[in-house]
Amino acid sequence: MTQDLSEIIKAYDVRGVVPDQLGPEVARAVGAAFARVVVVPEWADVSHDGALDADRPGLVIGHDMRESGPGLVDAFAEGVTSAGVDVVRIGLCSTDGLYHASGVLDRPGAMFTASHNPAIYNGIKLCRAGARPVGQETGLAEVRTLAQSYLDDGLPDAAPRAGDVSDREMLAEYAAFLRGLVDISGIRPLKVVIDAGNGMGGFTAPAVLGTGAGLPELPLDLVPLYWELDGSFPNHEANPLEPANLRDLQAAVVEHDADLGLAFDGDADRCFVVDEHGDPVSPSAITALVGLREVEKEKARGAEHPAVIHNLITSRAVPDFLDAAGARVVRTRVGHSFIKAQMAENDAVFGGEHSAHYYFRDFFFADTGMLAALHVLAALGSQPHPLSVVAEMYEPYTASGEINSRVADVPAARARVVQAYVTEEGAGPVEVDELDGLTVSHWGAQPQWWFNLRASNTEPLLRLNVEAADEDIMEKVRDDVLSLVRADEPGEPDES
Repeated sequence: MTQDLSEIIKAYDVRGVVPDQLGPEVARAVGAAFARVVVVPEWADVSHDGALDADRPGLVIGHDMRESGPGLVDAFAEGVTSAGVDVVRIGLCSTDGLYHASGVLDRPGAMFTASHNPAIYNGIKLCRAGARPVGQETGLAEVRTLAQSYLDDGLPDAAPRAGDVSDREMLAEYAAFLRGLVDISGIRPLKVVIDAGNGMGGFTAPAVLGTGAGLPELPLDLVPLYWELDGSFPNHEANPLEPANLRDLQAAVVEHDADLGLAFDGDADRCFVVDEHGDPVSPSAITALVGLREVEKEKARGAEHPAVIHNLITSRAVPDFLDAAGARVVRTRVGHSFIKAQMAENDAVFGGEHSAHYYFRDFFFADTGMLAALHVLAALGSQPHPLSVVAEMYEPYTASGEINSRVADVPAARARVVQAYVTEEGAGPVEVDELDGLTVSHWGAQPQWWFNLRASNTEPLLRLNVEAADEDIMEKVRDDVLSLVRADEPGEPDES
């Protein structure tokens, strides 16, 4: 019985247990399918005067620190070259390192990573040339269908001429590219603790923020925490969204009397920030801070109303600040495929998510945690105040964070909330939209609050985010909504 690829090829990427779900045979089939569905047609549709190989199509492949990565890359490359497509292997890299390679080489890409998932997992993030995303509606469904047929019936006959495989080191180019976007050489000296969680941040931070790639020294005193590449994650999960995984960083910032701390996830495409006291700075505050810097830079170039994207569960402070700065603010659904699409459609200079993904037009509309970190360092180091004071300016409201409730009947739980807040008399002057789940807003009246309730696509979960102008109101709305969501549940549901 062959592997059912619908179990591991989801809406945005490939992810599964190695080797039971994702082994060499699956990687080979996915590579052959990706080459035929995306790479060859895209190559045929573009002018061959550009960076894309003029004679035949090609793609770039990278992998993170997981032990299974190199073997899966080799198998994937076999499938790709069997379709007559050349392969450039860039070896170890972060996900944004792969996006950089896809952008500057103008080739589709494949990044082997399972981000923050446990060591038994690996996965593949696919993109078109220029780091443009590949998702369920932009080719991934077709890749899955064709790869499944290859698993069931065998690979087709190889192309008359197999693709070539070459290797290229791109870490130094990646580091220089990022430094060229944000110059921090003139900031005041800063001490920075960086927790890489044994992930790819331990590879990229020394190159971009240090001298590991041969670049000039910056005014940064770097304190490394878990920089050793180890896909078994011996110290803690490489998922800074989980508060427990920030504790070592928070303690180290205080111990070393550092100015701030940075934490990266396993593939280093997300960046989390803590201040000099070890307190987390919300991704919404980082979105506002970085967004304002990008808007200011774009307006200096003559743009009147630069566009900035944010998802609908970032703080209301984000549109407040950006509107006041003259930006055109675009609100979008949660999920990187939606925000990337809106980035391109609106030619947006920047986009931010509550999950600490930050997207930049100057970085091929793709997400990069390291570029966001450079902006934070530049903002902090160009003025005398500590990060806690700077961050407080961008965090005027109180948020609950995302709270997950496992419920037996998601529609019924949602209906109770609708009945209480939308259809009942006395619910107050609320605004309601269903762009992504149910958003109920009382922001235009007193007291100010809003909440969003979204169903998980894969589990019987409802995800609640609440924000209010003060903590008491936030807690009341949070508890009232949770009591409705959990009314029929016998035990305490999961929270995060």
